[in-house]
Amino acid sequence: MNAPQTHPHSGMEDVQNLADTRQIAINRVGIKSIRHPVKVLDRSGGIQHTIAVFNMYVSLPHNFKGTHMSRFVEILNSNEREISVESFPTMLREMVSKLEAETGHIEMNFPYFINKSAPVSGVQSLIDYDVTLIGEICHGEIASTIKVVVPVTSLCPCSKKISERGAHNQRSHVTITARIKEHVWIEEIVQLVEAEASCELYGLLKRPDEKFVTERAYDNPKFVEDMVRDVAARLNAEPRIYSYVVESENFESIHNHSAYALIENSRGNIGLTLPI
Repeated sequence: MNAPQTHPHSGMEDVQNLADTRQIAINRVGIKSIRHPVKVLDRSGGIQHTIAVFNMYVSLPHNFKGTHMSRFVEILNSNEREISVESFPTMLREMVSKLEAETGHIEMNFPYFINKSAPVSGVQSLIDYDVTLIGEICHGEIASTIKVVVPVTSLCPCSKKISERGAHNQRSHVTITARIKEHVWIEEIVQLVEAEASCELYGLLKRPDEKFVTERAYDNPKFVEDMVRDVAARLNAEPRIYSYVVESENFESIHNHSAYALIENSRGNIGLTLPI
């Protein structure tokens, strides 16, 4: 049995550094759901200041009793008051170094705002999109994933076909989780999805705009299967996206359940860089 170790500054026993005899390694150990200010560069060249929720984990070898949870928080606070997306790879390397781990994992979830103009009146309003950046490091190699949830309108082709008046439509969430080879803007992913929906959403609409989006959706009906296939076709043609999962959930307006579909396409495994 190892003798108790003491912290070099306080002289108090450092329990985490004690040996563990169970011979069971831990894949991920760390902290979840800690909020911290972040800066995100948008496509127009501006900077969005927002709040992100972080999950931070490292692997733990079988012979260590525990990891040092406080060091995760130190890493968040040591970079700068606001973490930038550009500093994400640096955080990953710093995390595995300080915690003496072979692998590390950071998730950063935040709301991202895009200013949109209504289709007829041109009135502007903000729409928020749920974005998650996921970075993983293993033996110094970094892989990254971007996940964007895009709310859109879907209109049922069957309802349109069989109804004499109107067709039921609903709000849908299309989620893209993609690993990228080269830089991709968040706005590009959002626009890719919105182009394949029955109609995109807007924060503010005047009456002429409401007429336009209602008729646009009616003229462009999509099943949930159509949605994921059409988005997947666009992703297949995008050379900067290496692998992806596309999901669509339609929150049905005439049922008490959702309709759901998923397509996954993996083109291999390579070291990837984070989007900024």
